Amino acid sequence: MLPFLLPLAVAALIVAIGTTLMVRRDRRRMSVHPDTPPMDSAVIEGIRVCRLPARAYRNRFGHEHG
Repeated sequence: MLPFLLPLAVAALIVAIGTTLMVRRDRRRMSVHPDTPPMDSAVIEGIRVCRLPARAYRNRFGHEHG
């Protein structure tokens, strides 16, 4: 019985891990609402530029948790 159940359990584990990875990747790409247009590269670049000063400050003075 074990020679049958072990490969079956391994196959089920592989399918479960693959499904989990695909669902996570798909959720990351989803927008907040289906009718929301995707962000332009200019908007993404603007967000990136706005985060630079905050990141520089955090790197210079540290980040407090809590």
